[in-house]
Amino acid sequence: MSETNNVVALAEGLTADAFHQLLELAIEGKGKMPGARSAARNLLNQHRDPEVAITWLVNQHVAYASGQGFVTNWGGFFVSLVTIPANMAAAAFLQARVVAGIAHLRGYDLSDARVRTAILMVMLGPGINAGLVSKGVLPSSPAAVATAPMFDAKLDRLVSKELFDRAMNQMGGKRLGVWAGKRIPFVGGGVGAVVDGWSTHSIARHAIDEFTSRRPKLNAWTKD
Repeated sequence: MSETNNVVALAEGLTADAFHQLLELAIEGKGKMPGARSAARNLLNQHRDPEVAITWLVNQHVAYASGQGFVTNWGGFFVSLVTIPANMAAAAFLQARVVAGIAHLRGYDLSDARVRTAILMVMLGPGINAGLVSKGVLPSSPAAVATAPMFDAKLDRLVSKELFDRAMNQMGGKRLGVWAGKRIPFVGGGVGAVVDGWSTHSIARHAIDEFTSRRPKLNAWTKD
């Protein structure tokens, strides 16, 4: 019962809009922490090939997600910005950042509201996305949403709500055991590293599949 009460306490104040805040932070960055656009551009300057830059970007973010120092160092920073528990905020931030970076490297405009909705959809994960589309909850794939004729505010709110529900399930439902395991010293660190690293890798692969390249040629990045 005490673990359940702790989960409920952590969830207090969590709203769907928190994911928009995290996405904005992931794209734009803050202070000494560069956003997705800047991080992607730096990798592109180093490797001169968008696909090679994507590989480096994904590997970096999986390593960050698996590392235990990230939440320790940035936990208070995230909590000060959004009402999400620090570990969840850190994982969501990294996933938003890597997905946004992949989209940017593939030629998508991160200031486009349609692209931002698609990024949030990708963050749901491939299995959830496919299930929601098959049930008619979502109209189509993230790829289709990113290139839709116009922005759909209602869809954007729906996707945010689905992310919110997923967060609630992770904290208080199906993954309570995993969450509790992550709270156990030593054992918790290992569980957290595996879960966060694997989920970040899965979502990054989903982004690679959805955001097909819109760059007419490899050197188009020089115009960004």
